[in-house]
Amino acid sequence: MLWLRRALVLITYLVAVLVTLWAAAAIFFDSPITALRLPVAIVYLLVVLAALFLLRSYHAGIVVALAGFALVAGWWFSLRPSQNRDWQPHDAETAWLETQGDEVTIHNVRNCDYRTENDYTCHWETRTFHLSRLRGADIFITWWGPTLIAHPIVSFDFGEQGHVPMSIETRDVVGQSYSAIRGFFRQYTLIYIVSDERDLVRLRTNFRKDEEVYVFRTTASPALARDVFQEYLDRINQLHRQPEWYNALTNNCTTNIALSAAKGQGKPARFDWRILLNGKMDEMMYEHDSLVTGGLSLPELKAQAHINAAARAADNSPEFSRLIREGRVGFTPQMQSAETR
Repeated sequence: MLWLRRALVLITYLVAVLVTLWAAAAIFFDSPITALRLPVAIVYLLVVLAALFLLRSYHAGIVVALAGFALVAGWWFSLRPSQNRDWQPHDAETAWLETQGDEVTIHNVRNCDYRTENDYTCHWETRTFHLSRLRGADIFITWWGPTLIAHPIVSFDFGEQGHVPMSIETRDVVGQSYSAIRGFFRQYTLIYIVSDERDLVRLRTNFRKDEEVYVFRTTASPALARDVFQEYLDRINQLHRQPEWYNALTNNCTTNIALSAAKGQGKPARFDWRILLNGKMDEMMYEHDSLVTGGLSLPELKAQAHINAAARAADNSPEFSRLIREGRVGFTPQMQSAETR
C-alpha cells in the first residue's frame, strides 16, 4: 500500500534526523577539545543532513545517518566520569559509610555555614546513627518557577538522633552551573549529598531566591524507612567507589528515589510520568497514599506544608528541624501513630 510505504519512509527520515541532531549535540557538549566542539558539530550536522536529503538513494542517506549515529554513540558511551576534578567547595567530598550491626557511621556529612548563597564555609563531619532509632521518612519538595519541575530531598527521621537529609544532585566543577539541556549529556556526575537540614533545607529557604520549599510526612513505616535508607547507603558507597554520569532523563534525583523506594519494598519500579515531570511528585505520592494527609485535600495539604516563613524565623537555631515541622500534618505523635503504616 502506497500510503503505508510513504508513512514508513517519513518515520524513518524523522528518526534519522532526530538521532543526527542528538549526535551533533553530543559532539558539541561533550567533545574533549573545547575549541573544536562547535565546528565539528556543524560539519557533522551538515554532512549527514546533506546525505539524507541530497543523495539520490533513500537507503544510502539513511545508512550514512545511522552509521554516523552509531560511531558518535559508541564514542559517547565510552566516556567515563572521574572523581578527580576541580570541584566546587560544596561538592568537594563524597559521603561514604561503615556499618557495624545496628550502628551506621557516615563520613563526609556536609554542614555548610552560609553567609550568602555563594559565600559559605563547608565542614565535612562524621556522624553515627542507630538503625533501631529510625522511625520514618519525610520528603522536602522545592519548586523555583516551572511547576512541572521540582527537586525532592528525602530526610530520614532518627528521633532524638536527628534527621538525615539526602539530596541527589549534580556534582559541579568550578565555574559550572546546572543546565537542563546539558543534563541530558555527559556534563555532570551524580552525587548523593548527606547533610544537615540547616544546610540543605535552609540554603533553599533562606538564601536562594524564588525557591519555595514544602515538607511532607510520608507513610513509610520504620521497617520500610530502614529498607529504603539501606538502599540509599548502598548507592552512596557505590558512587564513592565508582562515579556515574548524571542524566536528566534516566539517572537523576527522582528516578533514583523511585528505584530506592521500589527496592526497599521488594517491588519492581512503577512507571509514572510524574517521575520525569517531578513537579507533580506530590500529586503522585498523594494518589498512591504515600503521604500522611490528615484528611486534607492535596491543595490544603500543600498549603500547610510550605515552610519558607518558618525556616527564616528558625534561621540557624539548633531546633531548626523541629521548628519547621511544628504544627504541620504528620508531625505530631498522635497523627503519626494514626496514619503511618
